[in-house]
Amino acid sequence: MHSILKTLALGASVAVAALVAPVAGHAQDSVQIIAVTHGQASDPFWSIVKNGMTKAAEDSGVTLDYRAPETFDMVQMAQLIEAAVNQKPAGIVVSNPDPYALGPAIEKAVAAGIPVISMNSGVDAVQKLGIRLHVGQEERAAGKAAGERFAGEGLKNVLCVNQEVGNAGLDQRCEGLTEGLTGGKVTVLPTTSDPAEIEAKIQAALTSDPSVDGILGLSAPLVGEPAVSVVQKMGLGDKVKVGTFDMSAGFLQSVADGKADFAIDQQPYLQGYLPVTFLALNARNGLMPAGNVASGPSFVTQDTAAKVIDGASKGIR
Repeated sequence: MHSILKTLALGASVAVAALVAPVAGHAQDSVQIIAVTHGQASDPFWSIVKNGMTKAAEDSGVTLDYRAPETFDMVQMAQLIEAAVNQKPAGIVVSNPDPYALGPAIEKAVAAGIPVISMNSGVDAVQKLGIRLHVGQEERAAGKAAGERFAGEGLKNVLCVNQEVGNAGLDQRCEGLTEGLTGGKVTVLPTTSDPAEIEAKIQAALTSDPSVDGILGLSAPLVGEPAVSVVQKMGLGDKVKVGTFDMSAGFLQSVADGKADFAIDQQPYLQGYLPVTFLALNARNGLMPAGNVASGPSFVTQDTAAKVIDGASKGIR
C-alpha cells in the first residue's frame, strides 16, 4: 500500500511539474516594452499609432504599456520616460518632439542598457542620444516636398497652420514648406488643437489677406478638415488649395471629391508596429535593423484617395 501511494504521489508530482513548466517558461520569456509618446491615444493620429503597437505586441507575444502626458507637456513626458527606465523593460519606444527637453531622460535609458527606438519625431537626435534607430519620416524633407508640389501648381502665398508650435517635427514641416515654395511666401499660423479656434483663425487669415492661395495643415483631422470647411464656406474652393500632413477618413473623402489637393501619408500604423516588433526581436534574438526606417512621405491625391479610405476607416491608415 505504501508503495502504491508513493507511486501515485510521484506520478502526481510529475504531472504538476508538466503543468507548471510551460507556465514558468512563458514567464521567463515574457518581454515588456514601454512606449512613451507625446500623443494621447484618443487623438485620431495617435490612435492609429497605438493600434499598430497593440497589434505588434499581439503578434510578437510581448507586453506593451502605452503612456502619454495628458497634454503636450515635455516635463511630464520626461518623467514618464524616467519612470519607464526604473521598470527596466526590454525596450522603450519614444516619440521625441523636443530632444533638448527629453534628451536627459532618454540618455538615462541608454546608460541603463535599455534599447531605445524613437518614432514619429526626433530623427536628428538619434546618434547624439544613443538611440538605436528611428521609424518615421524626415519632416523637413516632407515639408519641402509639399512646398515643391504647391509651387508646381503655381501657388505663391501659403499658410502653414501649426496646432503645436514648439513641436520640433511640426516646426520643421513649416520650415521645409518655406524651402520648397521657391519664390513664394509662407506664413506660419499658430493655433491650439481646438477646431473652433482653428476655423476662426483660418477664416480671419483668408479675410485679411485675399492673396492667400494655399493652406498646409499639419494634422488632417485637427487642421485639414477645418481648413476645407472654411474654404468651402467662404466660396474659395477654386482659389485656395488645401493640403495636409497625415490622414483622416473625412479629409481623404475631401481629396476624393476634389475639395482638397493632397494628404501626406507617413504611415502612423507602421510607426507604431515596427518599433515594438524590432524590440521584441532584439530581446529574444538579438536582431535589430542597422539603420533608420523611412515610413514616409507619400502623397495621397484624388487618383489614389479612394483606395486609402477603407484603410482609414479600419484605423490602419
